[in-house]
Amino acid sequence: MRVLLIEDDRIIASFIVKGLKEAGFAVDHAVDGEDGLHLAQTEPYDIAIIDIMLPRLDGLAVIRNLRETKRAIPVIILSAKDTVNDRVHGLQLGADDYLTKPFAFSELLARVQALIRRATGAAETTKLVVGDLLMDLLAREVYRGGRRLDLQPREFALLEFLMRNPGKVVSRTMILDHVWDYQFDPQTNVVEARISRLRDKVDRKFEKKMLHTIRGVGYVLKESD
Repeated sequence: MRVLLIEDDRIIASFIVKGLKEAGFAVDHAVDGEDGLHLAQTEPYDIAIIDIMLPRLDGLAVIRNLRETKRAIPVIILSAKDTVNDRVHGLQLGADDYLTKPFAFSELLARVQALIRRATGAAETTKLVVGDLLMDLLAREVYRGGRRLDLQPREFALLEFLMRNPGKVVSRTMILDHVWDYQFDPQTNVVEARISRLRDKVDRKFEKKMLHTIRGVGYVLKESD
């Protein structure tokens, strides 16, 4: 899952970026509203976290522009403003949630996960299941046939993307868009390398294979035949 963070306070931004990356998200960070709006309009994101008080273009203007141009990306507002009127105004402009500073990262992460589940039609489930493969999104654990798989954060993020699209062929570009940030060099073979490592963990010890390469097209995760 890919997150856009628009936050000019570098200490807060570093704290959020570090926590989200440790939780398996790809994160792009903009320090002002104009750069953040440009990224939101040109890159695919699963969610945006936007501060209100920003240089060049304030957060509310960013949200207003996104909604006026029919961008449906879920948005969480971060703000030191905590009055009822402030929260109501932000939500009326099109934000999906509002979190006041200071905040616990665990709460921000829970809200991010909840909004992504809602946006992807996964309701409020905390588990993804494909065949005998189970992913616990809260505990961040994966099991196949009852056996726990030891995944690195990026492998977890890659498998989550595949499990949210079971039976669908996803291209290398789609994977890069949702699992890596926009500064990543698309010419490298990192997707192929990560798929190979993930396949080794998901399939190697099992007779029936779930992760398949569709040559020249992409990859698909499906229940074993």
